Amino acid sequence: MIRYPRNRFVVQEHFSSHHHYDFRLEMDGTLKSWAIPKEVPREKKVRRLAVQVEDHDVNYIGFEGEIAEGHYGAGIVRIYDAGDYYLLEKNEEKIKVVLLGKKLEGVYELIRLKDPKNWLIFMVGDRAHVIS
Repeated sequence: MIRYPRNRFVVQEHFSSHHHYDFRLEMDGTLKSWAIPKEVPREKKVRRLAVQVEDHDVNYIGFEGEIAEGHYGAGIVRIYDAGDYYLLEKNEEKIKVVLLGKKLEGVYELIRLKDPKNWLIFMVGDRAHVIS
């Protein structure tokens, strides 16, 4: 069995000026964050645009509530899914993780596109063949 350090992730559904999902990975002492205009894929054939946004403080991982009008991201935030993840691969062009959430479970990749803030996120397989 391969052992990987375990980290946390969260997906927050954000009802702001544009409804979207915020995908966040606890990494390097912060929450690396991407805004996904549609629901995070739960099947292998679905790919979604993930726009990298500013890192968030790790304490934000459990945030649910309302961001007041006039503040950045004003609107309602709900936790869509949360759990642990294992980092399998990370470089400038690709991040590969195993998500262990209630809704999102499996091997996921983020691949950087030509515009450095734009990534694709998609499921590449289940976790069984990686972690037992």
